[in-house]
Amino acid sequence: MINSVEKAAVLIEALPYLQRFAGNTIVIKYGGNAMLNEELKKNVIQDIIFLKYAGIRPVVVHGGGPEITGMLKKLGKESSFVSGLRVTDAETVEIAEMVLVGKINSEIVKLLNFLGAKAVGLSGKDADLIMASKHLAKVRENGQIKEVDIGFVGDVLKLNTSIVEKLLDQGYIPVISPIGVGKDGATYNINADYVAGELAAALGAEKLALITDVEGIYRDYSDKSTFVSTLSLAEAQEMIKSGSIEGGMIPKVEACVKALAAGVAKTHIIDGRKPHSLLLEIFTTEGIGTEVVKYRRYISG
Repeated sequence: MINSVEKAAVLIEALPYLQRFAGNTIVIKYGGNAMLNEELKKNVIQDIIFLKYAGIRPVVVHGGGPEITGMLKKLGKESSFVSGLRVTDAETVEIAEMVLVGKINSEIVKLLNFLGAKAVGLSGKDADLIMASKHLAKVRENGQIKEVDIGFVGDVLKLNTSIVEKLLDQGYIPVISPIGVGKDGATYNINADYVAGELAAALGAEKLALITDVEGIYRDYSDKSTFVSTLSLAEAQEMIKSGSIEGGMIPKVEACVKALAAGVAKTHIIDGRKPHSLLLEIFTTEGIGTEVVKYRRYISG
């Protein structure tokens, strides 16, 4: 069991990171099994509250893929995916909005408030926060890339971050559902990784942290010895182009690329199945998961 001296050492290790990140914005994409397991859920929420009380300005963008899939199954609808994105017809986007905004968002806000924070839930429809356009999925076929219409799946066209910035200035933690609205008034379900990446870029965040269900990035997912702890922007782009990164990892890495290109200092893909992985990545020297940085020479921290 850790003794009092070891506890003090842990706090001292965190000191330079507390000094460095105080007052800065960190965008956190919260998703995967860390949303389904009650103990892990509590750990993540505690981590976010810790960041807030450490002087950091956390913004939460949540997913909800497993719960959407579960609801669709209950209603007799099967889910199919293209390039890691759900094929979404008119009925499916209504169900997705119901689950994301009506259920998941309110639960996260309730738990944050219950555990001592001040949180406010937002949909991308609130104050025109997320204006969307139709997303065309990219599919590799016979060595060529082609675009496929997968329904009411959106890209971020424009963000109105003023409401988020006002909430941050007033001490609230914004919790955002990745639902956007098109110029034609249509509702679009947007991958939460993409929303988090775009939001981190628009807010000038210090960090983007994507909580997922894997340890991080592998050069070959079938070979666990190929785990990558640090990846440069150029390397990430090349791995996407070559097909080394595929499926649900594509939007995560593309979100990191977007954020880094816009000036976000550092991005992280973190295994949410490990307790307090968010704090371990941000406040320890060793870290956890895969960090994607603009250049490899970026000093750790």
